[in-house]
Amino acid sequence: METELLKTAVPLLLGWYRVHKRDLPWRENRTPYSALVAELMLQQTRVEAVKERYVAFLNRFPTAEALASASEDEVLKEWEGLGYYSRARNLYAAAKVIAKEGFPRTWYGVRALPGVGDYTAGAVSSIALGLPEPAVDGNVVRVLSRLFADGETDGPALRKRYSAALRAVFPPETGDFTEALMDLGATVCVPNGAPLCEECPWKTLCRAHLANEEGHYPVRAEKKGRRVENLTVYVLKCGEKYALKKRGKGLLAGLWEFPNEPAGPASCRPSMEKLFPFDPATCHSPAEKVPPQGPTSCCPLLGEVPPQGPTSCCPLLGEVPPQGAKGVLAAKTAKHIFTHVEWRMTGYLVETEETDPRFLWATAEEIREKYAIPSAFKAFTEWVK
Repeated sequence: METELLKTAVPLLLGWYRVHKRDLPWRENRTPYSALVAELMLQQTRVEAVKERYVAFLNRFPTAEALASASEDEVLKEWEGLGYYSRARNLYAAAKVIAKEGFPRTWYGVRALPGVGDYTAGAVSSIALGLPEPAVDGNVVRVLSRLFADGETDGPALRKRYSAALRAVFPPETGDFTEALMDLGATVCVPNGAPLCEECPWKTLCRAHLANEEGHYPVRAEKKGRRVENLTVYVLKCGEKYALKKRGKGLLAGLWEFPNEPAGPASCRPSMEKLFPFDPATCHSPAEKVPPQGPTSCCPLLGEVPPQGPTSCCPLLGEVPPQGAKGVLAAKTAKHIFTHVEWRMTGYLVETEETDPRFLWATAEEIREKYAIPSAFKAFTEWVK
């Protein structure tokens, strides 16, 4: 039943695509390597955000060999602004494989490259290698679930079924077919808001549209809520240089960031003592009162700091002011949303009298040219001038 409907739908879609296809930089002078770069960049990232970065990346690393011969820091810096940096590391690892063994010529070979899943393997195989391999993601699920008026919940089983259905009707123009489905989902059968059904080549076939039930599909599993993490971020400035440190394992691993710590009294004292050594001569334990010479000596970082109770002798750093701090130049709050976690950050631009050897200190120009700082810290990067 699905196959018969698709056989009618395919030529209509290809005719529509020839007229309405989007003008995108990765559709010009395409190679299997450039297709892989584009597809990895487009994972969980908006097309508009990728356009400029794709061109710059290909100019810097035009071949897999050029990418493989670069350092990881160079690759991450060129990826800066796209987020999800594990994709850059996977692309870097894949380039090393390709430079040594050549680009794979089968779906299974592409699928075996680092960071490549079923969807990316299907997209690269059909678009760049001319293979009849589907690329089923959330956009294609939305389009097909409406075409079929399919009430099955989106998941691996449904995507496997849709892949089989598409594979059975793949036309010789494999790349056009895959990209036509992408464009239909991006511009007509849109993810947010009402679909533009009157502009759809399938409006006379789409069962959801004919029943006026487009909004019923696709059926999604209930999403889990994001975990919220509160952070305090310190942009430490000494002369013309700023402090950076490299993240460890986990989220944004191996990237450069401004010193930061989890916010809140439960974690402030132990962790901040590692970052800024506790000096009993200038800051007091939670149980102690502000010294008799006045509140300004409790926290030399902030200047006048009235006592806030047992958990915050110094509201900025908990109980631990940084050694050599001269003053706070600016403060702001910011939020950054990842797939499964939300960062709520309070940041401070702090001027210091000396550099701390535990951090890397770099000028604004060096940071712009050499060190990749995640876009999560964009609000605070604006202070680096």
